[in-house]
Amino acid sequence: MDAVAAEQPTSKYRFLMIQGFRLPADSPFLHRKLTGTKKETVMDYPILAPLLEGVDWDVHGGAITTYGDWPVENRQEFAHSGVARLPIVKEACESGKYNAIILLGGGEPGFHEAVEIARPYGVAVTSCAFSQMHVASMLGNKFSIIDVAESHNMYYYNLVVQHRMDQRCASIRMINFPHERPGIGRDRTLHGEKAKARAGQHSDAVEEAVIAAVAAIEEDGAEVITIGCSGAFWLQPFLQERLNALGWEVPVLQGYKTAISMAKMMVDLGVTASGLKYPGDNPKMWRRKKVF
Repeated sequence: MDAVAAEQPTSKYRFLMIQGFRLPADSPFLHRKLTGTKKETVMDYPILAPLLEGVDWDVHGGAITTYGDWPVENRQEFAHSGVARLPIVKEACESGKYNAIILLGGGEPGFHEAVEIARPYGVAVTSCAFSQMHVASMLGNKFSIIDVAESHNMYYYNLVVQHRMDQRCASIRMINFPHERPGIGRDRTLHGEKAKARAGQHSDAVEEAVIAAVAAIEEDGAEVITIGCSGAFWLQPFLQERLNALGWEVPVLQGYKTAISMAKMMVDLGVTASGLKYPGDNPKMWRRKKVF
């Protein structure tokens, strides 16, 4: 397995985090470290570190993209990435090393299929959209999503419906910072905006996210804010601070943090997904009728 080796497990939490995709090493659109320690290859690790304390965890770099050398953003690209991630999930389950798998990436390619693979092994699977939506639904009546590109918005729209959250989602608000790809996105980049914000400089992405979040609250009825694309997860602390300063007592969630927390909860409860939602090939019991 192409994972960074961990020490002998000593924790009740034995997690594997799997990246949504891996760009080729020579990609001109590569802005994430591919090699090094596991802490160096997980995006925004310092923010996640408190949640990973006491956890035995590995990280897998993900499958190399087959559609091109740019980040995933539309339905076609998510389909490629989801299929490519499934053998990694199966190998991880067969290894017996892990009791939870966390699928990194905001669009969670291959999530339902990964749950189907992992359930017979007793391995819990969490992902970023799934976790954010469910946590958000506990914190407020409705949530809104801040997202980065039109194609990604509509892919994420499908996720809202698939997770049966269309009655809890107030809106998707777009700030229009698409991923870099041939001919697109080189003048307004998320990684460039992140560098500016963390250096204490003005960031258009932060400002537009604040405007979008306030509009979601005032116009759409959102009581919780979530973030769609993992490339924009870095916005969370900046957005939370700005909303607090404006007097809005509204939680802002971040996908990796909620996915890790939900994985811990599932391990603590000793549960994985329902065998009725994700039946095996030869279930012991089966239903004659499925209702909606």
